Amino acid sequence: MLVKNAKDILMKAKSGNFVIPSFNFIDLDSARVFCRTAEKHNFPLILAFAEVHKNLIALEEAALVGKFLAEECKAPVILHLDHGTETEYCVRAMELGFTSVMIDASMNDFEGNVRTTREVVEAARAYGVQVEAEIGHVGSNVTESDSSLYTEPEEAARFVSESGCDSLAVSIGTSHGVYKTGTPKLNFDVLHGIARTIPDTPLVLHGGSGSGDDNLARCSREGITKINICTDCYVAALKAVKDPALTDYFDAKAASDKAVQEVAEHYYKVFGTKPID
Repeated sequence: MLVKNAKDILMKAKSGNFVIPSFNFIDLDSARVFCRTAEKHNFPLILAFAEVHKNLIALEEAALVGKFLAEECKAPVILHLDHGTETEYCVRAMELGFTSVMIDASMNDFEGNVRTTREVVEAARAYGVQVEAEIGHVGSNVTESDSSLYTEPEEAARFVSESGCDSLAVSIGTSHGVYKTGTPKLNFDVLHGIARTIPDTPLVLHGGSGSGDDNLARCSREGITKINICTDCYVAALKAVKDPALTDYFDAKAASDKAVQEVAEHYYKVFGTKPID
């Protein structure tokens, strides 16, 4: 079922101390795999489309695919725009039926981030859409020494108050893409400080792929409510289609879908996700 009140689902996960995975779909096949996996266990799903993938599938196409599959799915599905970079793009997603949007203005200074986020929040109220924002920096291969990139708890509290965002992506040491230096060391002291400072705001972790099962399981118990997984899904899909035993395109598609499903199943287990009524 397509969830209209995304904040309510996130708050239920937060109170239950488990994570809802956010999986990025890039076509009909990947979206269908994620929905079928969620339905199999009656687990909630955040079905996400990232603006960066608009060269693969247009926003309008993503909305049609996402809404159709979410409405057909027996498990609760939040249709989410990931890393929207412009207010207009986020508003267009709302018009098309996305029930959650992320505005990522974290590359701006604090005031600019607040200003842009607040614009999206004000627009979202008319659509009943929840807004995720980001503060701090989730870049590429962040290391333990990059302490200046961590989200500061007091700044997070001020940001939520001034922007009105519904959930907040924070930086505790993860990165987007493939890690080149092994499993990252996450700063759980920073996470605990943020969670204490804004206890009523669901916290989001970007860059979950490759961050280590133990790290991610601990995040799910200690303050994170939503974790984004993308890279691991498509690394697994690529590996699957390179199997020399595959003889045609249809077998390759089936192998790719199976690999993506196995990644989704794995992370549902790591995150301790539970059914939501």
